[in-house]
Amino acid sequence: MVSFTLNDKRVSVDAAPSTPLLWAIRDHVGLTGTKYGCGAGLCGACTVHLDGKAARACQTQISEVAGKKVVTIEGLSPNSSHPLQKAWVALEVPQCGYCQSGQIMKAAELLASNPKPNRAQIVEHMDGNICRCGTYHKIIAAVERASKEG
Repeated sequence: MVSFTLNDKRVSVDAAPSTPLLWAIRDHVGLTGTKYGCGAGLCGACTVHLDGKAARACQTQISEVAGKKVVTIEGLSPNSSHPLQKAWVALEVPQCGYCQSGQIMKAAELLASNPKPNRAQIVEHMDGNICRCGTYHKIIAAVERASKEG
């Protein structure tokens, strides 16, 4: 049994210590906003925050989160009022939408540490989160908008 804080609620998950956090979140807790993309930590679809830092949930074992704070896309804001979520909607960023929760969580990490990044800093920080639909220009624009309005 592993206990941790998930979206400001204490949870306990009965799973093998090597179980990926992604499956604990999706299968044991029932939150499906965090997506399975590649399973190898390469695409970023499974990005969550672990003690405030972006982490690939597919590569993080449940044993590594004991006593820690995990935030998923569902916990970023209770009513989708986070500046990034608003910008994503306003600019109609998603095409298929599959990678978007991971994109938003990665961008939220950036804005938490650098509220006014320039375009180059955004591009550099978001590198490694893949969008198979190629909406990178909209993703960058949404992060820029959120940094100005947030």
